[in-house]
Amino acid sequence: MKQMSETQAIRSFIMENYLFTDDEKALSNDDSFLEMGILDSTGMLEVIYFLEDDFSIKIEDDEMIPENLDSVNNIIRFLDKKRTQSKTA
Repeated sequence: MKQMSETQAIRSFIMENYLFTDDEKALSNDDSFLEMGILDSTGMLEVIYFLEDDFSIKIEDDEMIPENLDSVNNIIRFLDKKRTQSKTA
C-alpha cells in the first residue's frame, strides 16, 4: 500500500505540473518523460527537488540518470534502491 501512495504522489506531481491534467490515461508508469517531451532539463531538476523534499532523500550527481528518473516506474525502483542502501550504510 505504501508503494502505491508513492506511485500516486509521483504520478500526480508529473500530471499536475507538466501534463496539466488529472486524466490517469495521460501517463503510463513506463512512459519516458524525456522521450515523450514531458520534461526538459529544468523540469527534471524540479522532479529531483520534489523527490528530495517529499521522500527525504539526497540524490547525488551521479544518480541523476534516466535509468533512475525517466519514468514513474524508474523513480519507484530508484527510491527502493536508495532505501536499501541507507539501511546497509
